[in-house]
Amino acid sequence: MSLVDANVVLRYLLDDHADLSAKAAEMIERQSATLPMEVACEVVYVLQKVYAVERKEIQRQLGSLLDETQVSMEKPAVFLKGLECYSESGLDFVDALLLAYHLVESESVFTFDDKLNKYLRRAAPRGE
Repeated sequence: MSLVDANVVLRYLLDDHADLSAKAAEMIERQSATLPMEVACEVVYVLQKVYAVERKEIQRQLGSLLDETQVSMEKPAVFLKGLECYSESGLDFVDALLLAYHLVESESVFTFDDKLNKYLRRAAPRGE
């Protein structure tokens, strides 16, 4: 199993470089690849800020990587919930992940961010 970095995932999703995109596809589709949560955060940021990809499309693309088991990840349920929260809110992705930890794993989140606190107050963790 190999860890993949943001550039590999971006080349795969964007299919924008003949050589590197093909190598990324080979790595992701034919080998066991693990996407660290930190790298996933970078991918979301770059897709949104550099490539102007819409939030729903980011959710669809990254969600399909996990749904099709092309890549593995620690805490995939948290990540997928984070993508959902991100696509349906104005939260940045890291704040959406914090909300997802609260919702999926009933984690308490301490923040000074008023916007995130608003979402946390309205959210009920799983099982409540």
